[in-house]
Amino acid sequence: FTVSPQEMAAVVAAYKDPGTDGVKKVQSEGLYIGGERFVVIKADERSVYGKKGREGVVIVKTTQALLVTHYPEAVQPGVAANTVEQLADYLIGVGY
Repeated sequence: FTVSPQEMAAVVAAYKDPGTDGVKKVQSEGLYIGGERFVVIKADERSVYGKKGREGVVIVKTTQALLVTHYPEAVQPGVAANTVEQLADYLIGVGY
């Protein structure tokens, strides 16, 4: 999938303003990734999780990057979230 500049701007806005306007906007309007709308089920200063039916997205902030991942229907949301969070922990641990 491809994340458009407008979609990435919405993700960045949620992180720039955690707990207030940015997060409230994605929680109320959803998050668009790859042209598809995902309902935000978790949003905090580190992670944003979204679902669309049985598939979803997990976005995690590291020191220098945002990991934007998609999981298909065949993958359990908890497994996807755990995998991405562990990758983020590793990247943070090595300074990235």
